[in-house]
Amino acid sequence: MKRVFLKLSGEALAGEKHTGFDEPTVTEVAKQVKQIADKGIQIGIVIGGGNFWRGRTSETIDRTKADQIGMLATVMNCIYVSDICRYLGLKTEIFTPFVCGALCLTSISHTFSICS
Repeated sequence: MKRVFLKLSGEALAGEKHTGFDEPTVTEVAKQVKQIADKGIQIGIVIGGGNFWRGRTSETIDRTKADQIGMLATVMNCIYVSDICRYLGLKTEIFTPFVCGALCLTSISHTFSICS
């Protein structure tokens, strides 16, 4: 079984809006992922959160809090992309390094999500 690992920038998910989600852009990315998965290739995806929070955007917020905001932005992107992938018929799982309710699986090892 072949496997690939894809890193998606959060900013890329925003398309030309440069913030939040651009559904046509995310749907196009998910369609491309599905084309690869349909060939029997397993895909691990890591998604950034730059469409909501880019680094230490605020000078008044503590570095730890800024990092936490960035992690939450990443989880929001994972949930969104995962649901678009599921809509297209892919099976997805979301892994986070912290407890995030029933939305995600918690993993403290170097495990990543595989869409198949």
